[in-house]
Amino acid sequence: MKKIVGKNGWTCLILILAGIVLGGFLGNTMPDSFLNFGQTFGLTSPVILDLGIISITFAFTIRITIASILGVGVALLCYRLL
Repeated sequence: MKKIVGKNGWTCLILILAGIVLGGFLGNTMPDSFLNFGQTFGLTSPVILDLGIISITFAFTIRITIASILGVGVALLCYRLL
């Protein structure tokens, strides 16, 4: 029987991103739970580059929570089962 989805880097990346998103969603639905405990780092205030004609705003923040780590773990487990 032929597999529909092959094991490659793109499949792993998509599953990990889905695990991060679903873990973050799970953490946000239960704000008082231990799953929402984590750390936020990145640019807290945006950096603005004003070139006269165009203005570009850069901002990047990553929030790592217990729920997102569990989501990545489940995604990697699903990848191994493919």
